[in-house]
Amino acid sequence: MRAKTHLLSALRTIVEGMDLTWPDKATIEPPKDKQHGDMAANIAMVLAKQAHVSPRDLAARIAGALQQNDPFIEKIDIAGPGFLNITFTDDFWRETVNIIEKAGDRYGSVSYGCGKRAQVEYVSANPTGPLHIGHGRGAAVGDSLTRVLRFAGYDVETEYYINDAGRQMYILGFSVLFRAKQLSGQDLPDPEDFYRGEYIKDIAAVVLKLHPNLMELPEQEALEICRDYALNDILDGIKKDLADFNVEHQMWFSEKSLLAEGAVDKTFDRLRAAGLAFEQDGALWFRTTDFGDDKDRVLKKSDGLLTYFASDIAYHDNKYDRGFDLCVDIWGADHHGYVPRMRAAVEALGKPKESFDVILVQLVNLLRGGEQVAMSTRAGTFDTLEEVVREVGRDAARFMFLSRKSDSHLDFDLDLVKQQSMDNPVYYVQYAHARIASVIRKAEERGMTVPAKATPALLAALGNADELDMLRLLEQFEDVVEAAARQLAPHHVSFYMQDVASALHRFYANNPVLNAGDESVVAARLLLLKSVACVIRNGLNLLGVSAPESM
Repeated sequence: MRAKTHLLSALRTIVEGMDLTWPDKATIEPPKDKQHGDMAANIAMVLAKQAHVSPRDLAARIAGALQQNDPFIEKIDIAGPGFLNITFTDDFWRETVNIIEKAGDRYGSVSYGCGKRAQVEYVSANPTGPLHIGHGRGAAVGDSLTRVLRFAGYDVETEYYINDAGRQMYILGFSVLFRAKQLSGQDLPDPEDFYRGEYIKDIAAVVLKLHPNLMELPEQEALEICRDYALNDILDGIKKDLADFNVEHQMWFSEKSLLAEGAVDKTFDRLRAAGLAFEQDGALWFRTTDFGDDKDRVLKKSDGLLTYFASDIAYHDNKYDRGFDLCVDIWGADHHGYVPRMRAAVEALGKPKESFDVILVQLVNLLRGGEQVAMSTRAGTFDTLEEVVREVGRDAARFMFLSRKSDSHLDFDLDLVKQQSMDNPVYYVQYAHARIASVIRKAEERGMTVPAKATPALLAALGNADELDMLRLLEQFEDVVEAAARQLAPHHVSFYMQDVASALHRFYANNPVLNAGDESVVAARLLLLKSVACVIRNGLNLLGVSAPESM
């Protein structure tokens, strides 16, 4: 980021000095082959027509001006039809240590979000049972994305949408009441459609204890008691599991509140006023075909019941009424067909396309002993998030969930994640931080302290290829954060963390630190390792993972 920003500023000054207008198609980016320098710019090629000269001639003029006025430019090569391949001086890269030291736990943060208000709504699992590891992946993605967006300059609020209305809540109440009847001595065969997990029996036992006369009450009253208690009990468990997983939700939004406050009818009125809702066959329809959908969608059925879509539109209408510039939903991949529909709804509400986005989270295959563990909430055969976190630890679980793109299938190998080996990605990264902490402790034991200030004279000892490559890698952190925020993809951070850890372990193997011999080299390398540790710590924090001092 610093290299790109520095070069962009210098090139803009040169272009303005030539009385030319900066072209929209200008690009500045690292070349694919690092032998071609640190940055490549196409400015001469896209500006040649405006300047009325050949691209190579213009490139030569720009290169001359750059080298004359910028002490951090070591050399510039003109390639092909006019590309500028720019190499920075070693001093430019050495300054990265000072920048990291000064920024501390804010190093890597950017202003990309410009203070815009964003909302990330995630997990939002039906409160019909404990969270399973699929929910855990969505939780890790949502929480990490929130951290990334805040680090990138957004004002972010987090939300969990509680589906506490509709058929699933009826089935939950029915399931608890059914188990209560069995526990009361009634010999009843299991129905086809109900929740079978042991937790339902546990809830039923508590309800019977709290309401000894439950079996004597009218069926509907008994069902409502069972439903309400089960909802609150399960929701309390979900909140605890998420808190233990280091996941934050500032707002818990009830679906029932939409109906109670008339939000759905208010949204219907908006759509009618815009000519986007119409009556047909006794039902209320939304004209989604105006926004590219393959057919119009029902909002209210002819029997007066609302569709899920109706509640979801009202819910998102409510979000925008609260003043969010960007709303991000994190859904399971099985909802991919629902995305165009919600995009149409957001546009119908008068909001720009870019104000709404959906991150799809693919399934997690849980492996134990090389065999896949079958999971089903309704059948009650699943490993809960709580069980997985208890077995492998919060850090390992979170890192594994974020170790691949969210829309890619993930094999979660319990045996691998528990290994303390370099094959375990979370151990690999955390050990890099712990290794640096160990080196610094050993230095202090030997009477060597990390210098308080990274002076140019001290940093001058950093000059071999490994040291400079490490500095170049650390300088990329801001670019990684911005890319993760722009693409709503926190996996960029986990990938980068693995790259930094790999570079650190390779550096440590090839470059003695405490036994480097020359005191100036020892001091400089300690400063470099301290910078690496800061970047790893900041990156792991964005993933919600700790950076241990020892392992």
